[in-house]
Amino acid sequence: MNRVDAGALRNFVTECYLALGLPEASAACVADTLVQADLWGHSSHGVMRVFWYGKRLESGAMDGRALPEPEHAPQALSVLDGRDGVGQVMAQAAMARAIRAAKAHGIGAVAVRNSGHFGTAMYFTRMAAEAGCIGFISTNASPAMAPWGGREKRIGNNPASWAAPAGRHAPMMVDMAHTAVARGKLYVARSRGEAIPEGWAIDAEGRATTDPEAGIAGTILPMAGHKGYALTFAMDVLSGVLSGSAFAPSVVGPYVPEGRSGAGHFVMAVDIEACRPRAAFDADMEALIAAMKGAPCAPGVDEIFYPGELEARHAERALREGIALPEDVLRDLSEGAARLGVKTPF
Repeated sequence: MNRVDAGALRNFVTECYLALGLPEASAACVADTLVQADLWGHSSHGVMRVFWYGKRLESGAMDGRALPEPEHAPQALSVLDGRDGVGQVMAQAAMARAIRAAKAHGIGAVAVRNSGHFGTAMYFTRMAAEAGCIGFISTNASPAMAPWGGREKRIGNNPASWAAPAGRHAPMMVDMAHTAVARGKLYVARSRGEAIPEGWAIDAEGRATTDPEAGIAGTILPMAGHKGYALTFAMDVLSGVLSGSAFAPSVVGPYVPEGRSGAGHFVMAVDIEACRPRAAFDADMEALIAAMKGAPCAPGVDEIFYPGELEARHAERALREGIALPEDVLRDLSEGAARLGVKTPF
């Protein structure tokens, strides 16, 4: 592992996307989402994906010049057409629109159609928390798991995220796919030459496997069995069917260079002040966190964490010491940058 300064890495990724034809604001947006994922310790959604998106830009499957249409007045519920653009750019615009609507109406929601993979979901719900709102986002994704009882990939892991202010603490943030694990973690394990835990995936024949390569060729299992399948199905209804976008096997993910994504999202913000004074909300959030952290620890456990706390601590350390990146990720970044004429900071 090598440690790279977060600011230098962010600038480098921005330069790569500028060289790939993204407008400056879009390039900066995508770069920040990827670096932030690594800061949080979510390397499966970090800079290892830079040229996965890059290949889709180069093939024309993703239109880097597409921008959200301007909003004239905040509506409580609206639809945003991503026009096959960059998922991060569309999700950022949708959350900003939802926050404006929440400030005007108490609650705001945006259905996004014809978008793309947007990376780490809690990057966008954190925007709501920082604006004094409770944020939610869901998305559908390319097929990653079989329906409950099946052995062929038919539906995505379809993650969802919630975030809220937490008083004196870093925001409460939940970000979870409805598979046993995010598909990107199999790619991380493969790049590190590591086995995956039992219960993560089955191979193409439906047999349990600890080989990440076999799991990638096969299918990821739903979390909690039928419950995970039911939740991911519901997120496809909310993100894909409601928005009028693609759904289930029709969604194309970032792992392949060609084919329009068709991903849909559902974004929502709730203004806390529309329900109760912010100071009272913050005080109760601190009390809720204290109640969890004050519970007796199970054997072998030193500390209890609230959702988002581990990420906040990881980011604090990574900002101080640098982001740890594996050799193969650095090699892929260096090779891709050289092809674009971009200098590497590592």
